[in-house]
Amino acid sequence: MKINENTLLEGDKVVLVPYDAKHVPRYHEWMESPELQQLTASEPLTLDQEYAMQRSWREDDDKCTFIILAKQQWADGSVEEEQCMVGDVNIFLTDPTDPTLAELEIMIAEPAHRGKGIGREATHMMMSYGGPVEGTRVAKL
Repeated sequence: MKINENTLLEGDKVVLVPYDAKHVPRYHEWMESPELQQLTASEPLTLDQEYAMQRSWREDDDKCTFIILAKQQWADGSVEEEQCMVGDVNIFLTDPTDPTLAELEIMIAEPAHRGKGIGREATHMMMSYGGPVEGTRVAKL
């Protein structure tokens, strides 16, 4: 969704950034995992297909996707953004006539980051996206 292409959402534990082409190689590595394929009901894609999917998610009017970054690593500044990636969170608008109806999906792909409240915070941030949220800062990139 183009509406979030210049948006950064910052919480206490995570930073949400738009899913860009630079994220695709790491995302593709995650999605080669049989465990993640099973947990997300996904089929394996080639790297070229993954790039096409990223472009589709970026252009489609009914999808809003952010990559979840570990804030502590991201704030360090010496670590490449792609190395801070821990998962993704998506909103899929399910009724074109009612933008208040949507499906939210979240994936914490990095096992070391599971069970630490990252998913909870990212879910809260996405559910509140577009309005003021205590503890969340929205910035334009």
